[in-house]
Amino acid sequence: MICAGFAALVMAGGAAMAAPDSGASVALSRIERGQYEISVVGSTAAPRSVCIADPAILLQMQHPGVSCARFVMADGPDGTTVSYRCASGGHGRTVVTITTPRSFDIDTQGIAGGAPFDLNYQGRRVGACPARSTASR
Repeated sequence: MICAGFAALVMAGGAAMAAPDSGASVALSRIERGQYEISVVGSTAAPRSVCIADPAILLQMQHPGVSCARFVMADGPDGTTVSYRCASGGHGRTVVTITTPRSFDIDTQGIAGGAPFDLNYQGRRVGACPARSTASR
């Protein structure tokens, strides 16, 4: 019976061990909204400035704006681990660790654009997001 159950789990792709992302994360809910500097650990490149209105964008750093199915592997007040697979063929696994509500670490790896990636980021809040222009063009 145990072997049959394990085989069924393997055949199902391990879905029983991961829950589909409901959009809510205990860890991500702790991140303050605002303007962040996000830098690649060990890089001398200038940090990226990102307005974080929805911290879920941190889960797919190498697949921004792409629709992906996410599976929450672990989630708690200090961090979350998410695996995702994109319709465009890419995939990844991201671990977000909350240091404080204004700083976090991201470890992410996977495939984007047909090439592997394995990156570590650090983010820190630097202020409020700039006001959006209400003028129409």
